[in-house]
Amino acid sequence: MFISPAFAQAAGSGPDPLINMLVPLMMILPIFYFLLWRPQQQRVKQHREMIDAVKRGDKVVTSGGIIGTVVKVFDEGEVEVEIAKDTRVRVLKGAISDVRNKSEPVKAA
Repeated sequence: MFISPAFAQAAGSGPDPLINMLVPLMMILPIFYFLLWRPQQQRVKQHREMIDAVKRGDKVVTSGGIIGTVVKVFDEGEVEVEIAKDTRVRVLKGAISDVRNKSEPVKAA
């Protein structure tokens, strides 16, 4: 035979290949936490606080892009928004994407 079989050398006492694979992964997890997950959780918390603070007279933008003024806040997590003169719609608080300008509370007549 012209080609002789090649024999591998004996395995050295180097680090475990599993550790070589896990170390980079363990270094990536904290980076993802501080650059992606934590800022997103803070934004969600800010949005939730903004939605909970919606009151009568605030100008809001819904997730559908409708801009209107809050006329009434219901206890069930809904608000009544006036989008045009004498045109009111009930919107879930979760569908409010932004509060444009916060106004002073409207005094009851």
